[in-house]
Amino acid sequence: MTDILIVEDDRELQTLLTDFLRVQGYTVSAVDSGERALGLFARYGARLVVLDINLPDVNGFAVCTKLRESADTPILIVSARTDKEDKLTGLDLGADDYIEKPYDIDILLAKIKGIFKRRYRRSLLSASGVSLNLADRTAEIDGHPAELTAKEFDLLALLIENQGKALRKEYLFSSVWGSDSDSELQTLHVHINRLRQKLGEDPKNARRLLTVWGVGYKFV
Repeated sequence: MTDILIVEDDRELQTLLTDFLRVQGYTVSAVDSGERALGLFARYGARLVVLDINLPDVNGFAVCTKLRESADTPILIVSARTDKEDKLTGLDLGADDYIEKPYDIDILLAKIKGIFKRRYRRSLLSASGVSLNLADRTAEIDGHPAELTAKEFDLLALLIENQGKALRKEYLFSSVWGSDSDSELQTLHVHINRLRQKLGEDPKNARRLLTVWGVGYKFV
């Protein structure tokens, strides 16, 4: 399941928003029509839909209505239509929020983060194309399901929770295996290598799970 499905027929804006959100660590899919949005959602789902109203085929309000027939996925309408009636219509149809174009990208990001925090707090970790569902302990990497062992899942979750921070090997080991574990510190290195393989990383040129020499590891 992708984090965010963008439904936007302005290709330039679609590309800019997609690239920006991916940099923020979200997995993103983007389409330029209502029909494609409904088809993609039915096939893969999404944790949030960012929906334009003025689409070339199916009106965004109709897309919102159709999505609400089968899912309670958060919907954020982003539209150049600024009339009060349009806003009320969108909210009445089940949209969680309505933001006008042109918008400040930081405001949009704050709204997206707010939706994820309210809906998925403590149950979903997402960063750099990796999503971990803490409730059912499932994982996705770059939009594809990933099979992780229990220790791999716990280790990756700890690293993502501390994204950008270098964590000492001893801290990682004691947190995941326990300070009184019979395992040796070398097992941490083995699990890091396995995670890198599942992340599609080259150990010598890793871009997400990095070695911090003399310290430990960090996820960026």
